[in-house]
Amino acid sequence: MKRSIFCLMLASVLMAGCGQPQPDVSVPTGQPSALKDVSAVRLNYRYEADVPPPDIPAAAVEELHPAVRDAFQQGRPEEILDRTLTSPDKKRVLAVYHQPTDLPSEFRLDMYSADGQVLRRVIADNMAVHFPDTIVWSPDSANVAFVAMLRGAQGETADGLPIPEETPTPAPTPDAEPADSGEDANSNANAGETPSEEAAPAETPAAPVGVLAFRSEQLYISDADGGSLKLLTQNEGLMYFYYVWAPDSSMLAALAATAREWQYLEQRAKQAGQVFTPLGRPRLIEKNGRERRLDDGLTAVRPVWSPDSAKVAAAFETQVRIYDADGTPPTQAAVPLKNDLLLSSQAYDKQQESALSAEEPSAENTDNAPATATVLPDPSKLVSFNPIVALEWESDQILYFQTAYIKRMLNEAESVTSFARWHRLILSPQPAN
Repeated sequence: MKRSIFCLMLASVLMAGCGQPQPDVSVPTGQPSALKDVSAVRLNYRYEADVPPPDIPAAAVEELHPAVRDAFQQGRPEEILDRTLTSPDKKRVLAVYHQPTDLPSEFRLDMYSADGQVLRRVIADNMAVHFPDTIVWSPDSANVAFVAMLRGAQGETADGLPIPEETPTPAPTPDAEPADSGEDANSNANAGETPSEEAAPAETPAAPVGVLAFRSEQLYISDADGGSLKLLTQNEGLMYFYYVWAPDSSMLAALAATAREWQYLEQRAKQAGQVFTPLGRPRLIEKNGRERRLDDGLTAVRPVWSPDSAKVAAAFETQVRIYDADGTPPTQAAVPLKNDLLLSSQAYDKQQESALSAEEPSAENTDNAPATATVLPDPSKLVSFNPIVALEWESDQILYFQTAYIKRMLNEAESVTSFARWHRLILSPQPAN
């Protein structure tokens, strides 16, 4: 009997050792079992260098929804459908389109049902949607978020002054109101025309009126039917260009920069022949419009949510910062990683040199842990020492980040991406005092 038990234990150990090594994320006895109950400043971390990349779903571009595409081709041939975004529950489809006279960076939104029936025009006629690639449905399919501004105001310089009250509240035109009722619309037709002559495809509903708009990109949300349009931000001169929903759909994490910063960085990139990459300050925006700026530093790295929606992570060069989503103001913890990255980059470079010279790598350089050193290496002599360029929060206790050298040029042949390496932080609660 004892021999059988021993054999079973040995088999279990062997089976456990056959799989890919996994990080130890066990929580010590007596500590909170969920990190959402632990403030960011009470977190410990363990750095692991050069690990396999996280499992990130490939970002697939959604094909045009067939029913909505047909609706545009048959009933709205004068308008160009650019993309469609289907809600996670597959019940609603947001149509992103433009008219031939619109500026290249300005778009319009209509909400459709899954069978191709138009439900509502989402934005007012004096508004234009910008950055259509960032439009995103909430995970619960209840809301869709986008940025918009006054139509035709893109070339103006934002001076930080509010728009006069009468500007963002256009008066309804006489022929806009009856569009919601079919019988009234027919009664307003010319006297010489009969209802049978008006039996063409139904017009889209009237656009909402009385919606506040600004001369810089602000964040809006609407409900799943395209109604209840709500302005979440009211910061003239700020440009909101990226935003991501919390997994529980309660709020958004966003990046925003001033219009002057945007224009300066864009011009500098153009002069250098580089593709412009916007920089912004991370912030939290609740669905009631409450906004909290998380940091004063500019970053190009997109913020990420923890899977439990309790925390947000951002990156600045060689530092990761973790913020608590609740609290006023939200608390934060900085994770300085420069020294860790220097040491692991030194080990990585030595491994690469050994591989190129066909030498056997030393045992100390095959471990994920940074090599022990008494003096930090010179960053200028390490080709693999690069800033953080991406974050991925795979589970509550495992935060991945990628370092790389990236140079995007207007001439694509001159673009470079090298030494892309994934690392991770294993998070755990600090011991109780």
